[in-house]
Formats: sequence, C-alpha cells, structure tokens
Amino acid sequence: MDVHKLIKDYHQALSGAGAEHQLLAEVEGYSVYAYHLLRPDAERLVYLSAGIHGDEPAGPLALLELIEEGILDEPVSWVLCPVINPTGLAANRRENFQGLDLNRDYLKKQSVEIASHANLLDSLDVDFAISLHEDWESSGFYFYEINQADDRPQRYDRMVQVISSVMPMEREAVIDDHAVREAGWIYHENKPDEPELWPEAIYLAMRGCPLSFTFETPSSLAIGKRIEAHKVAVRAALRMPL
Repeated sequence: MDVHKLIKDYHQALSGAGAEHQLLAEVEGYSVYAYHLLRPDAERLVYLSAGIHGDEPAGPLALLELIEEGILDEPVSWVLCPVINPTGLAANRRENFQGLDLNRDYLKKQSVEIASHANLLDSLDVDFAISLHEDWESSGFYFYEINQADDRPQRYDRMVQVISSVMPMEREAVIDDHAVREAGWIYHENKPDEPELWPEAIYLAMRGCPLSFTFETPSSLAIGKRIEAHKVAVRAALRMPL
C-alpha cells in the first residue's frame, strides 16, 4: 500500500468536506493526523478510527470511500483518525516500526503515535466511537460492543440484517477467547483483557465514552467484501438510536 498517497487522499477528501486537520505526530517520514468537523447544533460527537494495525487495510480503505461518498453529511460532529499506524500499513504488519502493537499501548503509551493519540482522546467528550479492524483467524464478520449507557439488542439485529447482504456473521461460540452473546457479537465489559495492555476502545470507555463498536472483518475474504462490510456496518451504526 502506498501510505503516503493514502494520507494525501484523506487530507484532500477531508479538507474538501470542511474538516480541520490536527497533526498528532511525525513517524519515520509519515504524518499522523486527526480531523475535526464540528457542528454547533449537533447532538453528538462521533469518533471513528482505522489503521491502527498495519496488516488490516480494509478499514482505512473503507473509511476513505465512506468520506468520498458523503458520510460526513450525517448531522453529527466528527473526529476521525484514519491512519494511526502508517509505518505498519507501509510494511503490511500489525505492529509499528518499533515492533509495538499500538492497540495495546494506551496505558503505557510507549509509542509516539499512541502518546499523542491518547492526548487527543483526553480532550474529547465522545458520545459514540467506531473502530475498524480485521481478523486473520475469523471467517465471518463480528464486532465488540462496550456499552455503558443502555442495552439495546435491536442494534445487534440491525447489524445482522445489513451485514448478511455482504458476508456471514462469525459462527464461532468463542472469538479471540471471548464468549459471544449472539453470533458475531462480543458484549465486552469495561476493562482490558490484560491489565497493562489497554486497547483504544478500553481507553475511550475509561474516558467516559458511553458506547463503542469495534468492527472486525475476516482477512481471508476478498478485500472488496471486507471494505463493503465495513461501509454498511458504519452506515447502520450511525442510524442506530443511542
């Protein structure tokens, strides 16, 4: 993947949509940006991230297509971090150039990417968060939900409805050592699986985010299907009641 081009394409698309950019870090010649599109009359702030694992390209590609297709016209305020791990994406490996898994670094903050990203999250009052990921071990779509507000199973029903047009839900009863609530739905408690290895979603929850989804597409399927699954999942999530 040409990550310099990807970052440039994001910059052009988001600037064209009226978003303001914030440089979080410079890493090995790559810029890590956050983008803000704030509407004074918006009822909620939606945070959306992708590209924290470098061997999971469908998320960054899907988010760029969503932006180009007008997702930012939704009547919410936005903060987007589309390419958190550019060195990992360039090398097609999970970790950054230092060999660090950035999505386990939100407590220790050993990497400049996550130290700066956590500072950004500390400044936000996020109402709803979505993170785009992939899984090399799954054969279907699944998602994590961290819910500190209200339990609405109809959100899961809606997700199954839209995803089924693209790919099956993951059928395993245990996914990544987590028992599922329903097929492809991990209802995760508000604490990390390992005490010192905090992922982004846990950090957001600790910062008070009431609801987050982490979407996972199976790397074994064609890239086009993975991109499309992310896109329909994001669109459906934005239309769910909070």
